[in-house]
Amino acid sequence: MDKKKIIILVALLAAIIAFFALDLGRFFSLGYIKSSQATFAALYSNQPGLVIAAFFAVYVAVTALSLPGAAILTLAAGAIFGLVAGTLIVSFASSIGATLAFLAARFVLGSSVQAKFGQRMAEINKGVEKEGAFYLFTLRLVPLVPFFVINLLMGLTKMKTWTFYWVSQLGMFLGTVVFVNAGTQLAKIDSLKGILSPGLLGSFVLLGVFPLIAKRIVDAVKRRKVYARWNHVKPATFDRNLIVIGAGAGGLVTALIGAAVKAKVTLVEAHKMGGDCLNFGCVPSKAIIKSAKLAHMMRHAENYGLNAASPTFSFKAVMQRVHDIIAAIAPHDSVERFTGLGVDVLQGYAKIVNPWTVEIAMNDGSKKTLTTRSIVIAAGASPVVPPLPGIEQSGYVTSDTLWDAFAKLDAVPKRLVVLGGGPIGCELAQSFARLGSEVSQVEMAPRILIREDEEVSAHAQKSLSSDGVKVLTSHKALRFESVGGVKALIVEHAGAEKRIEFDEVICAVGRIARLKGYGLEDLGIPTSRTVDTNEYLETLYPNIFAAGDVAGPYQFTHTAAHQAWYAAVNALFGTFKKFKADYRIIPAATFIDPEVARVGLNELEAKAQNVPYEVTKYGIDDLDRAIADSEAHGFIKVLTVPGKDKILGVTIVGVHAGDLLAEYVLAMKHGLGLEKILGTIHAYPTLAESNKYVAGEWKRAHQPVKLLEFVKKYHDWRRG
Repeated sequence: MDKKKIIILVALLAAIIAFFALDLGRFFSLGYIKSSQATFAALYSNQPGLVIAAFFAVYVAVTALSLPGAAILTLAAGAIFGLVAGTLIVSFASSIGATLAFLAARFVLGSSVQAKFGQRMAEINKGVEKEGAFYLFTLRLVPLVPFFVINLLMGLTKMKTWTFYWVSQLGMFLGTVVFVNAGTQLAKIDSLKGILSPGLLGSFVLLGVFPLIAKRIVDAVKRRKVYARWNHVKPATFDRNLIVIGAGAGGLVTALIGAAVKAKVTLVEAHKMGGDCLNFGCVPSKAIIKSAKLAHMMRHAENYGLNAASPTFSFKAVMQRVHDIIAAIAPHDSVERFTGLGVDVLQGYAKIVNPWTVEIAMNDGSKKTLTTRSIVIAAGASPVVPPLPGIEQSGYVTSDTLWDAFAKLDAVPKRLVVLGGGPIGCELAQSFARLGSEVSQVEMAPRILIREDEEVSAHAQKSLSSDGVKVLTSHKALRFESVGGVKALIVEHAGAEKRIEFDEVICAVGRIARLKGYGLEDLGIPTSRTVDTNEYLETLYPNIFAAGDVAGPYQFTHTAAHQAWYAAVNALFGTFKKFKADYRIIPAATFIDPEVARVGLNELEAKAQNVPYEVTKYGIDDLDRAIADSEAHGFIKVLTVPGKDKILGVTIVGVHAGDLLAEYVLAMKHGLGLEKILGTIHAYPTLAESNKYVAGEWKRAHQPVKLLEFVKKYHDWRRG
């Protein structure tokens, strides 16, 4: 804290201490005001300007210092100045004093609070930016929370000073009128309870209801403004309750929920049912990861007491297995299944032509137009292809296209370049290296899996390197070229250019939301990297929602399904009750070997957000089952609140890390700490025991040392 802040803080504390030490509170009692009423009236009659100025200054000071007495002064204003003048004086004095308290709290404590509680304050500031004025207005209308508390707490947020002032002035005005009016009858009031008559209480109840009514009115005005240019085409009746665009995880779950509650739902998909996860992402990648791991285990069979062998296989057969697995799972997401569950499935390209109408260009060449109460956009995402010179001539594939393209190859690519060091790039690089490709993985960042802690990235890089992947971090891809039929990627590292020759290249630098082609531009729905939505997943139009990759902020299948519940329920029942999407506990896993799984904060994020934490770590190399399986590598790292067992985040590196993570997801979701995990029986010998052991490590680090010393003495005494 700098000198200016210390000086102001000391001055404020000195003033408050002086107030109590000199017993100045006696001048702010109802008895004193009543006994001095005639004297004040006489002074006001003789020198009105001086009395008003003095009263105004005292009121501002009392409010700014958060001292008791503002309610008494408000009554006094009514008694001395009357209803009109008293209301004006108190209204401005209270608002100015409140703003000074607001600014003092911000100046002295604002920056330190923002730094210490970074993530929490960021969420609060976001809410204040959107709805802060309304909530402040509500709090000012109904004095259930002491006004001085509101002044100080609001000062710690990012609310604008002018907003705080004018909302306070407006919000406190009606209450000020009530209290000043009571003050005009001061002679009849024996205590502060005397002003809380049934009529006055009823007035405050009405004040409490008013902001809710006002919000309804404001929302109605906003809706009217948004829909103004479309009202002439709004249908009197609707063909559907809900139309869902996209049949990936988000769209399928949305449609399923709608049908389950007996709504009339149409699901539109232009390409393959099941979306990216089934056809291009989660399912095929895990299929090839399994084949690659088996090949790896055969090469290292000596780890299991067997003779190592170089696996021989048909690459076409490996790729056929991938497609067979997709085909085996496809019925779960098929047109037939969802039609049987009550969903009207249409295969074609959907375009929203107005907030209630969707045109579908069917795959068979026909067209269909449907009206609907609500729309959910779940169009997913597509791979990012960087605009590198020569990339179009390189024959690149993405995670979407490689499964069909590589299925045509007679053998695994001899020399393979993987662009990208994120989860997709790492999974594919390791898998193809294990299948026999010479893999060069190019990543511009200083390490792979850049969002994870450095030790996690190091562990992942060591694992990939041991499988033969040339992990080239801090290498910037510049261009593709072909000389004499030999294709190459030119990269820059440490200021020098390098040439990496390849036969095939996989572009895995990320995915971007699909925002074009279904009418967002024509409707004026704002987009950035995703479709802009509020906390209810509503777009600009309250009846049009977005879910899944197209909505962000996460690109996980399980998050898309999670959002689908909110989108479906808010779309169908939002007139009565809306639910804010909950992103507090989001697990994620990268399926390299060993796997990397995480939920909540890691150290990188905790430091960036200035969240205090403790670290407890358990090495899986100590776990009996991992040793028996020859999988004794990796660790579990748990971040907790300092001195407490409350879990802030968990990172697991090890075999089946994604499965082991589930226990922590459950614990964090329901507020269970490490003590509860430690007290839970885990079967022996299992990998899940590692969760109990890391809890045991936390417990040992928080032993009651003094109590144990006493217990030792007790046992010594018992032995005689």
